[in-house]
Amino acid sequence: MKIIIIEDSKKLADSLKKGLENEGYAADCFYDGLSGENNLLLNFEDYGLVILDVMLPGKNGLDICKNLRDKNIRIPVLMLTAKDAILDKISGLDSGADDYLVKPFEFTELLARIRALARRPIFAFPPELAIRGLVLNPSAKKVYRDGKEIILTLKEFRILEYMMRNAGITLSRDSILSSLWDFDFDSFSNVVDVHMKNLRKKLDGNFREKMIETVHGVGYRMKKD
Repeated sequence: MKIIIIEDSKKLADSLKKGLENEGYAADCFYDGLSGENNLLLNFEDYGLVILDVMLPGKNGLDICKNLRDKNIRIPVLMLTAKDAILDKISGLDSGADDYLVKPFEFTELLARIRALARRPIFAFPPELAIRGLVLNPSAKKVYRDGKEIILTLKEFRILEYMMRNAGITLSRDSILSSLWDFDFDSFSNVVDVHMKNLRKKLDGNFREKMIETVHGVGYRMKKD
Protein backbone atom coordinates (compact mmCIF):
# COMPACT_ATOMS: atom_id res chain seq x y z
CA MET A 1 0.00 0.00 0.00
CA LYS A 2 1.16 3.51 -0.80
CA ILE A 3 0.03 6.11 1.73
CA ILE A 4 -0.32 9.88 1.45
CA ILE A 5 0.15 11.92 4.64
CA ILE A 6 -1.32 15.43 4.75
CA GLU A 7 -0.20 16.96 8.04
CA ASP A 8 1.07 20.48 8.71
CA SER A 9 3.44 19.41 11.50
CA LYS A 10 6.52 18.57 9.46
CA LYS A 11 8.08 16.77 12.41
CA LEU A 12 5.06 14.50 12.84
CA ALA A 13 4.55 13.92 9.11
CA ASP A 14 8.20 13.04 8.51
CA SER A 15 8.21 10.77 11.55
CA LEU A 16 5.12 8.93 10.27
CA LYS A 17 6.67 8.62 6.81
CA LYS A 18 9.87 7.13 8.23
CA GLY A 19 7.96 4.71 10.46
CA LEU A 20 5.68 3.56 7.65
CA GLU A 21 8.60 3.05 5.29
CA ASN A 22 10.30 0.93 7.95
CA GLU A 23 7.16 -1.23 7.88
CA GLY A 24 7.46 -1.66 4.11
CA TYR A 25 4.92 0.95 2.99
CA ALA A 26 5.64 3.79 0.57
CA ALA A 27 4.59 7.22 1.81
CA ASP A 28 4.36 10.77 0.44
CA CYS A 29 4.07 13.86 2.67
CA PHE A 30 2.31 17.18 2.12
CA TYR A 31 2.31 19.94 4.71
CA ASP A 32 -0.68 22.04 3.65
CA GLY A 33 -4.22 21.28 2.53
CA LEU A 34 -4.12 22.73 -0.97
CA SER A 35 -1.00 20.96 -2.22
CA GLY A 36 -2.11 17.71 -0.58
CA GLU A 37 -5.56 17.87 -2.12
CA ASN A 38 -4.21 18.79 -5.57
CA ASN A 39 -1.88 15.81 -5.52
CA LEU A 40 -4.69 13.52 -4.37
CA LEU A 41 -7.06 14.62 -7.11
CA LEU A 42 -4.40 14.02 -9.75
CA ASN A 43 -2.93 10.78 -8.40
CA PHE A 44 -5.57 9.18 -6.14
CA GLU A 45 -5.27 5.84 -7.95
CA ASP A 46 -1.66 5.55 -6.73
CA TYR A 47 -2.68 5.55 -3.07
CA GLY A 48 -4.31 2.99 -0.81
CA LEU A 49 -4.90 5.30 2.17
CA VAL A 50 -4.96 8.97 3.19
CA ILE A 51 -3.74 10.06 6.63
CA LEU A 52 -5.38 13.47 6.90
CA ASP A 53 -5.10 16.09 9.64
CA VAL A 54 -8.20 18.17 10.38
CA MET A 55 -6.48 21.51 10.98
CA LEU A 56 -4.41 22.41 7.91
CA PRO A 57 -3.25 25.67 6.32
CA GLY A 58 -4.79 26.43 2.93
CA LYS A 59 -7.71 24.03 3.21
CA ASN A 60 -8.84 21.98 6.19
CA GLY A 61 -9.06 18.21 6.25
CA LEU A 62 -12.84 18.10 6.58
CA ASP A 63 -13.31 20.02 3.32
CA ILE A 64 -10.69 17.90 1.55
CA CYS A 65 -12.41 14.69 2.62
CA LYS A 66 -15.84 15.97 1.60
CA ASN A 67 -14.49 17.04 -1.80
CA LEU A 68 -13.02 13.57 -2.38
CA ARG A 69 -16.34 11.92 -1.59
CA ASP A 70 -18.27 14.44 -3.72
CA LYS A 71 -16.04 13.41 -6.63
CA ASN A 72 -16.74 9.74 -5.82
CA ILE A 73 -13.13 9.05 -4.86
CA ARG A 74 -13.47 6.20 -2.38
CA ILE A 75 -9.90 5.97 -1.10
CA PRO A 76 -9.99 5.27 2.68
CA VAL A 77 -9.31 8.29 4.89
CA LEU A 78 -7.88 8.11 8.40
CA MET A 79 -8.48 11.48 10.04
CA LEU A 80 -6.17 12.90 12.71
CA THR A 81 -7.97 15.05 15.30
CA ALA A 82 -6.93 17.14 18.29
CA LYS A 83 -7.25 15.68 21.76
CA ASP A 84 -10.87 15.61 23.01
CA ALA A 85 -12.14 17.42 19.91
CA ILE A 86 -15.45 15.54 19.81
CA LEU A 87 -16.93 17.83 17.15
CA ASP A 88 -13.93 17.16 14.91
CA LYS A 89 -14.50 13.42 15.22
CA ILE A 90 -18.19 13.73 14.36
CA SER A 91 -17.54 16.20 11.54
CA GLY A 92 -14.76 14.00 10.17
CA LEU A 93 -16.98 10.93 9.98
CA ASP A 94 -19.82 13.00 8.52
CA SER A 95 -17.50 14.34 5.83
CA GLY A 96 -16.72 10.79 4.70
CA ALA A 97 -13.69 9.74 6.77
CA ASP A 98 -13.44 6.01 7.47
CA ASP A 99 -11.75 6.27 10.86
CA TYR A 100 -10.13 8.81 13.16
CA LEU A 101 -7.18 8.86 15.54
CA VAL A 102 -6.75 11.34 18.40
CA LYS A 103 -3.39 13.07 18.87
CA PRO A 104 -1.11 12.19 20.50
CA PHE A 105 -1.21 8.52 19.52
CA GLU A 106 1.08 5.51 19.56
CA PHE A 107 2.54 4.49 16.21
CA THR A 108 1.51 0.89 16.89
CA GLU A 109 -2.12 2.04 17.12
CA LEU A 110 -1.79 3.82 13.77
CA LEU A 111 -0.51 0.60 12.20
CA ALA A 112 -3.43 -1.32 13.70
CA ARG A 113 -5.91 1.21 12.24
CA ILE A 114 -4.23 0.90 8.82
CA ARG A 115 -4.49 -2.89 8.93
CA ALA A 116 -8.14 -2.65 9.97
CA LEU A 117 -8.95 -0.32 7.06
CA ALA A 118 -7.14 -2.66 4.67
CA ARG A 119 -9.49 -5.47 5.72
CA ARG A 120 -12.63 -3.52 4.83
CA PRO A 121 -14.63 -4.58 1.75
CA ILE A 122 -13.46 -1.66 -0.43
CA PHE A 123 -10.09 -3.38 -0.61
CA ALA A 124 -11.45 -6.92 -0.96
CA PHE A 125 -8.06 -8.30 0.07
CA PRO A 126 -8.05 -12.05 0.82
CA PRO A 127 -6.19 -13.23 3.96
CA GLU A 128 -3.74 -15.11 1.71
CA LEU A 129 -2.65 -14.89 -1.90
CA ALA A 130 -1.94 -18.19 -3.64
CA ILE A 131 -0.74 -18.96 -7.17
CA ARG A 132 0.56 -22.38 -8.26
CA GLY A 133 2.03 -23.38 -4.92
CA LEU A 134 3.23 -19.88 -4.12
CA VAL A 135 1.51 -18.56 -0.98
CA LEU A 136 1.85 -15.08 0.51
CA ASN A 137 0.37 -14.09 3.86
CA PRO A 138 0.12 -10.25 4.07
CA SER A 139 -0.49 -10.14 7.83
CA ALA A 140 2.31 -12.50 8.87
CA LYS A 141 4.59 -11.21 6.07
CA LYS A 142 5.53 -14.77 5.17
CA VAL A 143 5.97 -16.41 1.77
CA TYR A 144 5.99 -20.12 0.96
CA ARG A 145 6.59 -22.02 -2.24
CA ASP A 146 5.53 -25.66 -2.24
CA GLY A 147 5.46 -25.51 1.56
CA LYS A 148 8.98 -24.13 1.97
CA GLU A 149 9.36 -20.68 3.49
CA ILE A 150 11.18 -18.08 1.38
CA ILE A 151 12.86 -15.30 3.34
CA LEU A 152 12.43 -11.89 1.70
CA THR A 153 13.31 -8.32 2.61
CA LEU A 154 10.36 -6.01 3.28
CA LYS A 155 10.71 -4.33 -0.12
CA GLU A 156 10.94 -7.70 -1.91
CA PHE A 157 7.83 -8.79 -0.01
CA ARG A 158 5.90 -5.67 -1.09
CA ILE A 159 6.96 -6.11 -4.71
CA LEU A 160 5.83 -9.75 -4.68
CA GLU A 161 2.53 -8.83 -2.99
CA TYR A 162 1.90 -6.12 -5.60
CA MET A 163 2.66 -8.54 -8.43
CA MET A 164 0.49 -11.32 -7.01
CA ARG A 165 -2.44 -8.93 -6.60
CA ASN A 166 -1.97 -8.06 -10.28
CA ALA A 167 -1.17 -11.55 -11.54
CA GLY A 168 -1.42 -11.92 -15.30
CA ILE A 169 -0.98 -8.17 -15.86
CA THR A 170 2.23 -6.78 -17.31
CA LEU A 171 3.52 -4.18 -14.86
CA SER A 172 5.86 -1.49 -16.13
CA ARG A 173 8.89 -0.46 -14.09
CA ASP A 174 7.28 2.96 -13.65
CA SER A 175 4.06 1.48 -12.22
CA ILE A 176 6.03 -0.63 -9.73
CA LEU A 177 8.15 2.39 -8.79
CA SER A 178 5.17 4.72 -8.33
CA SER A 179 3.28 2.17 -6.24
CA LEU A 180 6.09 1.14 -3.91
CA TRP A 181 8.41 4.14 -3.63
CA ASP A 182 7.64 7.74 -2.74
CA PHE A 183 7.21 10.41 -5.40
CA ASP A 184 10.67 11.91 -4.76
CA PHE A 185 12.41 8.76 -5.94
CA ASP A 186 14.49 9.00 -9.13
CA SER A 187 12.44 7.41 -11.93
CA PHE A 188 15.66 6.78 -13.91
CA SER A 189 17.09 4.59 -11.16
CA ASN A 190 17.50 0.85 -11.78
CA VAL A 191 16.28 0.09 -8.27
CA VAL A 192 13.27 -1.91 -9.56
CA ASP A 193 15.48 -4.16 -11.68
CA VAL A 194 17.91 -4.71 -8.80
CA HIS A 195 15.14 -5.70 -6.38
CA MET A 196 13.45 -7.84 -9.04
CA LYS A 197 16.69 -9.71 -9.75
CA ASN A 198 17.10 -10.52 -6.05
CA LEU A 199 13.43 -11.49 -5.70
CA ARG A 200 13.54 -13.83 -8.70
CA LYS A 201 16.70 -15.47 -7.45
CA LYS A 202 15.00 -16.30 -4.13
CA LEU A 203 11.61 -17.15 -5.62
CA ASP A 204 12.51 -19.06 -8.79
CA GLY A 205 16.13 -20.09 -8.31
CA ASN A 206 15.57 -23.75 -7.36
CA PHE A 207 12.35 -24.33 -9.32
CA ARG A 208 11.85 -25.38 -12.92
CA GLU A 209 8.73 -23.25 -13.34
CA LYS A 210 9.49 -19.54 -13.17
CA MET A 211 6.75 -17.43 -11.58
CA ILE A 212 7.97 -14.01 -12.72
CA GLU A 213 8.33 -13.31 -16.43
CA THR A 214 10.24 -10.46 -18.05
CA VAL A 215 8.29 -8.61 -20.73
CA HIS A 216 11.12 -7.07 -22.74
CA GLY A 217 10.92 -3.33 -23.15
CA VAL A 218 7.97 -3.09 -20.76
CA GLY A 219 8.44 -4.64 -17.35
CA TYR A 220 7.44 -7.78 -15.46
CA ARG A 221 4.47 -10.11 -15.13
CA MET A 222 3.47 -12.65 -12.49
CA LYS A 223 2.09 -15.90 -13.86
CA LYS A 224 -1.58 -16.52 -13.16
CA ASP A 225 -3.56 -19.70 -12.45
